[in-house]
Amino acid sequence: MSQFAYLVRCGDGSLYAGYSPDPLARLAAHRAGKGARYTRGRGPLTLAFAQAMPSRGMALRREAALKKLPRAQKLALCEGWKNERLSLARAEDAPAIRQLYGWYVEHSAATFATSLPGGEEYARWVTESAAAYPFLLLKDRTGRLLGFACAHRWKEREAYAWDVETTIYLAHDAAGAGRGRRLYGALLALLELQGVHNAYALVTIPNPASEGLHRAMGFAMQGVQPDTGYKNGSWYGLGTWGLVLRPADGAPAPVVPFPQLDDAAVRQVLALG
Repeated sequence: MSQFAYLVRCGDGSLYAGYSPDPLARLAAHRAGKGARYTRGRGPLTLAFAQAMPSRGMALRREAALKKLPRAQKLALCEGWKNERLSLARAEDAPAIRQLYGWYVEHSAATFATSLPGGEEYARWVTESAAAYPFLLLKDRTGRLLGFACAHRWKEREAYAWDVETTIYLAHDAAGAGRGRRLYGALLALLELQGVHNAYALVTIPNPASEGLHRAMGFAMQGVQPDTGYKNGSWYGLGTWGLVLRPADGAPAPVVPFPQLDDAAVRQVLALG
């Protein structure tokens, strides 16, 4: 079950951090005086921020991190949560996704690709990816694409069926403000609901921002291939990062294709995550 770290805005303007599998139900408890002692008598109370996480432990760690943030950073998270929304990618989103990714192809070693696939090929990739795993978009209130996160099979041999490789890109001028964590948290929560056991990510070395994001999301570095890619006049290494979403405990159930997931659970992650 997905878990959420959240912030409640109190009537005096203060922000309370907590975690719950259902932030709206927890908000109702706070309003009824049955939640945290801190929120009692501080109404009106409103949900100001929520972030989906794939496990209780990760939600607890995110709650602890939220409590330590300076007030200005908390307010920035709340502002983004109010004005930016998660959604599922559709075929018509492919041009915007391709354009965002294209900046990295041309200007960055975050991807080792040196050429961008054509529009039809890219649209096909988006559609095929979304048929198996979540393909999430983060857009602002004008509809501008701020970032995307998706997943695909880690390897094609049958025994790898419970493993995925994750991908995340933010618009080059939209990094920060918790957007990467928001996209990644929702993606990982939905992958866990599908029954995925392990998420892997390939991160260019050096890439401090991506390494920091993966570390913050609970990934651990599992190996390094030094000087394995040459792009834009330089050699780059590649790090493999891994995250256990479900423990290896006996025979696993088949992974549920994303379109077959419970619709209410998906809507909750998208609306609150």
